[in-house]
Amino acid sequence: MRIVILGAGPAGLYLSYLLKRRDRDADVRVIEQNDAGATFGFGVVFSDRALEFLNEDDAETYAAVTPHLESWTDIAIAHRGERIVIDGVGFAAIGRLHLLRILQERARSVGVEPVYGHAVISPQELADVDLVVGADGANSLVRRSYADEFGSSVAHLSNRFAWFGVAKRFETLTQTFHRAEFGYFNAHHYRYAPDRSTFIVETDEETFNRNGFAELPLEEAKRLCERVFARELEGRPLISNNSIWRQFPNIRNERWHHGNAVLIGDALRTAHFSIGSGTRLAMEDAIALDRALAAHRHVGDALQAFEAARRPVVEKLVAAADASAAWYERFPEHMQLAPRDFAMSYIQRSGRVDPERLRKSSPRFYRSAFSLNEARNGCAG
Repeated sequence: MRIVILGAGPAGLYLSYLLKRRDRDADVRVIEQNDAGATFGFGVVFSDRALEFLNEDDAETYAAVTPHLESWTDIAIAHRGERIVIDGVGFAAIGRLHLLRILQERARSVGVEPVYGHAVISPQELADVDLVVGADGANSLVRRSYADEFGSSVAHLSNRFAWFGVAKRFETLTQTFHRAEFGYFNAHHYRYAPDRSTFIVETDEETFNRNGFAELPLEEAKRLCERVFARELEGRPLISNNSIWRQFPNIRNERWHHGNAVLIGDALRTAHFSIGSGTRLAMEDAIALDRALAAHRHVGDALQAFEAARRPVVEKLVAAADASAAWYERFPEHMQLAPRDFAMSYIQRSGRVDPERLRKSSPRFYRSAFSLNEARNGCAG
């Protein structure tokens, strides 16, 4: 079988490794328009049990990645100068470039050498292959080329965010909320290496427009963010890497495949970064597609089986991501709450955490939150 994968991110690299590992006679090519070392962002974060989903079927990749993960078991919400710790909410992170290098080596270990710095202009260039995989991210050429056939849609959220890094260690993933003199801001920050952290700055549409942030030079915007989060940064400068203001794109497709073309990862759908599942979803897409291709002789049957098996799982997680994103779209409104009530609103934002689940997963936070409510009710009585 001749397979071309467009995109050498986690989805494309991992799929190439799985395909070639299973069938050494397969002709698997990975084509990436950017250079091998070009990547945007800083750390990749994984929720829950990080990469344990790999361990059963792919212990080697699991063993290659896990020693480089930075892990923690609590998260923190900082609001009105108070820091609320929510126990039992585990995350892990790794530098995005580090993860890509590991996956590049995994691909090379089975004989796949990605081609970098080559831009495919049209999928018609790939007419001689059996399968074209669009693993080419949110701006996917494959998706755009067959937008009508896929039933594609892109809706941008109203908040703006900029992705920075900082040479500072944060012990846990922390959400810091500030009301500055010119508006509302939130920072998502977490370490991805012993002395490096991702620092995503987010602001609401009203703040962004009222202060003319769209016209600010990038360096001036960075200094403004350093001013807002001076306490958290402790004098350290933010590090830029294409750190422009963006609006998160909600990408959806009614159909996942067309002819011999299929979408995976962010090319297929995006999940808001606030739930830390984008990279995991992409790699799980690769696993599911490889299994479908192994189980079916004809490509068309395999693509139908891939979508049928994967869609229910993806739709459930994407619904939670959309609910989380909707909470962030209104975070200035939520900031009117007292710190502990605000933290409770935050942890329940996706609709997946009810009080009973919270009692089991985060017993310390649950006790403190509900004892406070009982005290209030007692005073009211």
